[in-house]
Amino acid sequence: MKKDVWHIGGHELTSRFFIGTGLFPSPYVQKEAIRESGAEVLTFAIRRINLASTEDDSILQHVEGESFRFLPNTSGASTAEEAVRIARLARASGLSDWIKVEISANERTLLPDPLETLKATEILVKEGFTVLPYTSDDPILCKRLEEAGAAAVMPGAAPIGTGLGILNPYNIGLIVEEAKVPIIVDAGLGSVADVAQAMELGVSGVLMNTPVAKAKDPVGMARAMRLAIESGRLSYLSGRISKKRYASASSGQEQFIVK
Repeated sequence: MKKDVWHIGGHELTSRFFIGTGLFPSPYVQKEAIRESGAEVLTFAIRRINLASTEDDSILQHVEGESFRFLPNTSGASTAEEAVRIARLARASGLSDWIKVEISANERTLLPDPLETLKATEILVKEGFTVLPYTSDDPILCKRLEEAGAAAVMPGAAPIGTGLGILNPYNIGLIVEEAKVPIIVDAGLGSVADVAQAMELGVSGVLMNTPVAKAKDPVGMARAMRLAIESGRLSYLSGRISKKRYASASSGQEQFIVK
């Protein structure tokens, strides 16, 4: 499993766990959970960061000295123009040239706006960003985002923070089959069962925050999720048996036939 590396925008990764930095009960718990997750990529809302002095920001201070790749997101944007402006500010501050495009037009569902997401992706790719758009589980839209130059595509399993799990595994499977870039399931996962299912569908990785940060034991849950990712990935690589309508004896019934 250690040799099972993958790449986004030319950057090599070994962990398939992207973890969010919000909602943790304390900075200490946050840091310990991140350590247990084994994550190499941290994501956070740019609006929560002090862009005028990123080196003194309270969120980033807690991971100072660690080797992480930052994936700031445009959470709070409701249009492509807003998302692009936020991304430019993040890059100008020296934070990162990776950006998670997140554009929600509905405050109740927080579902991504497909048209604005595609528009922002096209603009930011042309400006040299490594773009990872958060989108719905629509296979056609995911393909369009890939064609627009997204370095990875991040379909949601269910609405953000719901913990409902993968509502449409068929669509996630189709997205993976058609993709030539990494597919990362983002949003809606709640348990290790959800994570293992996602990995068994062939996705490249998962992004989580709420299921870890709001667990009774965030540190323990971070470790559990890491193990689920590793187990699900190994299961996918090993190849599960096909499903059948009728029973098939593992010992072979022919040896029980009396001649």
